[in-house]
Amino acid sequence: MSKAAAAEKPSGAVSRSDAAMIDRYLAMLAAERGAARNTLLAYRNDLEDAATRLGDLAGADGSGLGRLAKDWAQLSASSLARKSSALRGFFGFLEGEGVRKDNPSQALPRPTTRRALPKVLSHGDVDALFAVIQARTERASPNPLDLRLAALIELLYGSGLRASELVSLPLRSISTDRPYLILRGKGGRERLVPISDRARAAIALWRVHVPEGSAWLFPSGTTHLSRIRLFQLVRALAAEAGIDPARISPHVLRHAFATHLLEGGADLRALQAMLGHADIATTQIYTHVDASRLVALVNARHPLVDLKARGA
Repeated sequence: MSKAAAAEKPSGAVSRSDAAMIDRYLAMLAAERGAARNTLLAYRNDLEDAATRLGDLAGADGSGLGRLAKDWAQLSASSLARKSSALRGFFGFLEGEGVRKDNPSQALPRPTTRRALPKVLSHGDVDALFAVIQARTERASPNPLDLRLAALIELLYGSGLRASELVSLPLRSISTDRPYLILRGKGGRERLVPISDRARAAIALWRVHVPEGSAWLFPSGTTHLSRIRLFQLVRALAAEAGIDPARISPHVLRHAFATHLLEGGADLRALQAMLGHADIATTQIYTHVDASRLVALVNARHPLVDLKARGA
C-alpha cells in the first residue's frame, strides 16, 4: 500500500480510495443490473472486509488475493462463492472502467456451487415492451425522448450491449449505412457488434434531435445519459407494458438478447464474441434456455425414433 493510502486510512478501516471504488461498483450493480438491496449489502460487507484485510483492495495483486482466500478456507461453499463473486465482479469492473489494466481475480477460489441462472424475459414480454414504444413513436408528433427510448431499447435487446457501453456510445460510432459497430469493452478488448436494420432506423430518427456538437449519441447535460437514468427508463417502460419492474433491468434485456438468439439456433462461440465474454464458460450460462428445444429435437430427430417407428 502506498504511503498516501496509508496516511488516509485509519487502522482497521477502509481507505477513502477503496471506499470510493466500492461505492462506484455497487452503484453500477444497482443501476445496470438492478441488484437487490440485500445483495448490495452483502457485497459491501464482503468488499469492505477484504479492503480492511488487504489495506489496498483496488491495487491488490494475485498473491494478496491468495492470502485472502486462505483466510476464507473454513467458510461454507455458499459464503465462499458469494465473497469470490463480489471480488471477481469488483476487479472486472475496475478493469472495464480502465482503473487498472489487469485482473488478479484468477487467484480467487471457484467453489463448486450451482451458478444462479439469469432472469429471463419471454418473447411476449419483449413484444409488450415494443408495443408501448410503437404506440408512442407512431403519434403524429412523437416526443423526441420517446424516439431516444426506442433507440436505447433496440440496442439493448437487438445488440446485447452492456448498459455502460450503450450510454457512452460516441455520436459517430453508428453509421446508418454500416450494419455493425466496433466496441472497446472490458479490459480494452475490441469486438464487432451487429446493428439490426430496425435499430439503425430508430437511431436515425433519434439522431436528428441530438444537439449539434454533441460528442455522444445519448447526451445528457455536459456528458452522456447515466446508467441510473437508463435503469429508471427501462423499469418505467416495463410498468407501462404490464411487466413487473422488479423483473427487468438493462442487464436483463442483454440476457434476453443472448437467450433468444440461442433459442433461434445461434452458435455459442458467435454469441460469446457478440457479448464480449473473455471466457466461454460465462456464455454457457445461457444454454439452460435451450434444454426444452434440445429434448424436442432428440425426440423428433434421433435415429432411434425411426427405429421405433419401423418396429411398430
